[in-house]
Amino acid sequence: MTNTVEIEGVTVPTDHYIDGRRVASETTFEVRSPIDWDNWKLAEVANGGQAEVDAAVQAARNAFPTWAGLGPDKRHAYLTNLADAIDAAVPDLAKVECADNGSLFEAMSQRVLPRGANNIRFFADFARDRLNDGDTARTLHGGERNRVRYDPAGVAAVSTAWNAPFMLATWRVGPALAAGDTVVLKPPEWAPLTCSLLGDLADQAGLPPGVLNVVHGTGAGAGAPLTGHKDVDRVAFTGSPATAHTVYRDAAANLTPVSFELGGKSPFIVFEDADLDAAAATAAYQYDNSGQVCLAGTRLLVHHEILDDFLERFEANVAKIRVGDPRDPNTTYGPLIHPVALERVTGYVERALEAGANLAFGGRPLGGLYYPPTLFTDVPPNAEILHREVFGPVLTLQTFDDEADAIAKANDSDYGLAATIYTGSQERADRVSAAVVAGTVWVNCFYVRDLETPFGGARDSGIGREGGHHSFDFYADVKTVVERTALFSAGE
Repeated sequence: MTNTVEIEGVTVPTDHYIDGRRVASETTFEVRSPIDWDNWKLAEVANGGQAEVDAAVQAARNAFPTWAGLGPDKRHAYLTNLADAIDAAVPDLAKVECADNGSLFEAMSQRVLPRGANNIRFFADFARDRLNDGDTARTLHGGERNRVRYDPAGVAAVSTAWNAPFMLATWRVGPALAAGDTVVLKPPEWAPLTCSLLGDLADQAGLPPGVLNVVHGTGAGAGAPLTGHKDVDRVAFTGSPATAHTVYRDAAANLTPVSFELGGKSPFIVFEDADLDAAAATAAYQYDNSGQVCLAGTRLLVHHEILDDFLERFEANVAKIRVGDPRDPNTTYGPLIHPVALERVTGYVERALEAGANLAFGGRPLGGLYYPPTLFTDVPPNAEILHREVFGPVLTLQTFDDEADAIAKANDSDYGLAATIYTGSQERADRVSAAVVAGTVWVNCFYVRDLETPFGGARDSGIGREGGHHSFDFYADVKTVVERTALFSAGE
């Protein structure tokens, strides 16, 4: 009998999903809601380890030949069913994810979770329309024909982050399944419940047993055995650079290819010719999800001539933020995910004050796991707060003198995930976009992207790119076939 819990009227299985069925473990781990950490225990979730990982990888390995052999067209039918099932489940998924990680219910139901279905559908369409029969390129050269095939690679291990667990899982699961791989998904232990529901949705969509498996557990207990498993062919990880070092070592033992989307300390650059109203509104949006967004532009870099005008507009937008229960439609952002996260944010703020940074506003916990929007100005250039990812609602503000100074400050980081630029000049936008170190640069906008374009980070922000062909470059074995067609028998 499957172990389940009721969360906001939604039945959620708390066991693993392995080979098309629910599997319990001898031990469990506790999951609490950040909305009311002390009083709202959500679930006891199956605590997997080596045995459960072995079973899931074996199930995926057994299912692989049949799934890979279906080809893009038949896999497309299954994945379309899965996308449709996700669309129908969005209201329930939003209730669970809101309770599980404290994200706004409205944001989950209207924007974030629908992207899960889009992720599945896009990559299924892409594989069918662009990679069908594995034949993606033909050129003639000296009588030979060159073709590129995208052959399924095998078993993909996917480990996703807690700040948007369901959507981030589908971002990796979608292309892996569309490529013909089978998947073992390890949800984040701080917010595992919507990923657990993904197993039910896969079953509802008719995916064959073993094609998608879900193993719960801690990073050390389930994550390490999975990413270091000798029968895993691809490792996709979303999380912190510190954890990625361990994952990389585990995967390296088997020379398993990896795709990492890691942290960020992104610059948000505002030039003197920018639309200040638009720039200030977007800058205030960097507090979204309590600052628990890896792409957030947490380092505001503002031309010195417009500092006062920008700050006035920025603070007016921040004043509209309402911190509170994420189920309330009037709330702008909710709590931090976990007491460890609160301790981390508080520690960064305290050390910034000790380093001599000026606290412009915020900086004091509100009770529970709630923390206000916080801004530091006049930060010493070597202060930790300028260089390490806080992953909370804490921004810094620096001024710059000219374009070269802005670029130098933007690149003064170990990270390179994203950058945002506000300017009225196309020429300047082109120059600065080329000069900053970042996997994604937004100009006069933020947080928009076509799924066909590459996504990933430079430096400590990641390894590899995903999106469109780039995803299939990773989840498939890319093969070149060179044929001398003149020697083929006529009529074949």
